[in-house]
Amino acid sequence: MTIPVTGVLLDKTTATLRLGESLTLTPTIAPATATNKAVTWTSSTPANAMVTAAGVITGLAVGTSTITVKTTDGAKTATCVVTVTV
Repeated sequence: MTIPVTGVLLDKTTATLRLGESLTLTPTIAPATATNKAVTWTSSTPANAMVTAAGVITGLAVGTSTITVKTTDGAKTATCVVTVTV
């Protein structure tokens, strides 16, 4: 039996990084028993804050980026606004 994803949350909705610093965001998929918990990550401004497939954000340039996690099942999303400082 397939259990569909009903939502996703991130452990942070805002974060501040210095240039070169990294931070890992952790998604929580609902329900916990969902069959497909795969997610993809995107950055609204990859030149400011890059995000890897594992949810690791690195501050590359001063500015603000919105990091979005999206579930493969159901296309549910959650965001974190990341500010990169000197």
